[in-house]
Amino acid sequence: MALFLFILLVAVALGIVGVVVKGLFYLLVIGIVLLVINLVLTGIRLGRRGRSRPVR
Repeated sequence: MALFLFILLVAVALGIVGVVVKGLFYLLVIGIVLLVINLVLTGIRLGRRGRSRPVR
């Protein structure tokens, strides 16, 4: 969970810098890509955790 929050913080920081500083639009794109990848990986991790329980 700490890794998720750290990557989320980095993505938001890159997005803000990309919007504020003129000519660094690619940082905004990198921040958005990091956010999407982070959410997908977290969803996959939560999905696997739910199926590992044996059915009684």
